[in-house]
Amino acid sequence: MSLANFPLRPLALACAALIAVPAHAAAQKDETLRLLEKMNARLEQLEKRNAELEQQVKAATQHASPVLEQRVKTLEETQARVNQGLDNDNVSEYEPELTSRLKAVEMDALSVKKAARKIDALDGIKAGMSLTTVAQRPSGLPKGLQDGNSQLNYRTDVTVELPLDPIGDTEQKIFAHVRIGQGQGLNAPMSNLGAFASAPNAVAFRASGASPDDSVAILGQAWYQASIPLPFGGFKPRSREKLELTFGKMDLFGFFDQNVAAGDEGRQFLNSIFVHNPLLDAGAQIGVDANGFQPGFVASYLNEFNKPEPWRLSLGFFGSGKTGSNYQRSLTSPLIMAQAEKTLRFFDGLPGHYRAYFWQRSKAVDFDGVTTTKHAGWGLSIDQRVGDGVTLFSRYGQQTSGAVRFDRALTLGAEISGAYWSRGADAIGIAVGALHASNEFRASPREACLELDAKNQCINSFTYNPSGAEKIAELYYRYRITKQFELTPNLQYLTQLGGNADASAVKILGLRAQLAF
Repeated sequence: MSLANFPLRPLALACAALIAVPAHAAAQKDETLRLLEKMNARLEQLEKRNAELEQQVKAATQHASPVLEQRVKTLEETQARVNQGLDNDNVSEYEPELTSRLKAVEMDALSVKKAARKIDALDGIKAGMSLTTVAQRPSGLPKGLQDGNSQLNYRTDVTVELPLDPIGDTEQKIFAHVRIGQGQGLNAPMSNLGAFASAPNAVAFRASGASPDDSVAILGQAWYQASIPLPFGGFKPRSREKLELTFGKMDLFGFFDQNVAAGDEGRQFLNSIFVHNPLLDAGAQIGVDANGFQPGFVASYLNEFNKPEPWRLSLGFFGSGKTGSNYQRSLTSPLIMAQAEKTLRFFDGLPGHYRAYFWQRSKAVDFDGVTTTKHAGWGLSIDQRVGDGVTLFSRYGQQTSGAVRFDRALTLGAEISGAYWSRGADAIGIAVGALHASNEFRASPREACLELDAKNQCINSFTYNPSGAEKIAELYYRYRITKQFELTPNLQYLTQLGGNADASAVKILGLRAQLAF
């Protein structure tokens, strides 16, 4: 192979590349040196600037050190004075203003805490007071009847409900009721006339044995109640059953024979036959003491699984004795009462309360005032709303054993809200009642005695042949003047009093004023 035929171009390129490598490396070295020189110059500038800043800071620190030290010293002295002042409860004009302000704030906080503790101690306490005055004037009474003119009386009731500390899940409370009053109203004259519904003024009250000129306060009620959620040991928030145990001195009608439309003589009907079942109240089957109260024990089971329509069963034992309740022989013939009650909703969900009850006394005085026998009976009490402002009510009672003057009683009526004539707090009440004379009373001879005094002398007798029924009607209008003050004109009409067909009708016009807080 000749040299002429050898390819020269690749060889030339390779030689040129070998020559160019050292030249490129030298160029890179020069560039690196320039960068290092530049960085070195920048570093020298930074070091120079840092040295200048250090000198400035050192100069500023040396200049400010005495000022800072003085401020720190002043703060420490002030803090020491504040601490010294706070260690002393007294306030001095020489202590720092901050100390006096802190003490003032502390005193205010303590005052708030004391007030809060007082409020906590009063939490749950319920108190009420009412002053009720009644004036009545009858017409149609016999001329010879004493005290037949207009009658005036007043009554004050003070109630307090005090919760006690719970025992586990069991809630406790104490209830007390003090009553003061003067005047018997028309009750005594009507009783002398022979009326069975002998209390046309259920508000009237005078302490037993008190002079008409005296106003004496009595402790009417004082009872304890424990409310136990069921089942025992269950989870209280989920409990829908409750057992209530109550004992002490009480008003029986707070637990039995209740009625929404006819149960408050201070605001609703005045005649006692519309306030309670006539056989229990006017018929004296409950055997209360001379002031209208009695010792007792009540056990009540409440079921609220259906919250809108709960039901309750109650059983009560009350001291009554043969003629009345006292703390000497009140358990010789106790009154036993049992009641079942249910809330039902009719008329598009409007509530109504339906109660049925039974009572029994092993020994009670018959209407002749001498004989004692077993007395028993049963009754119903119903109230039902039928409109936004209309509540109907009815009571029925029947005596099943014992010789009594009247053995059946029926009352019914309604309360109508003043909302229908733009007086929402006003109300109209209307009621009628009839009390049927018993067969024993009808068959009794004339001149029979109805009441004996302490010496067994007759002080109340009748000289007619009883028949038919004693009938009563009542109408009232309750007018709200303020939230605490109400005036109620009242009209009552009574016929065939005591079952006497020849007795003239009696009309009673009254006015009731009540202040309530």
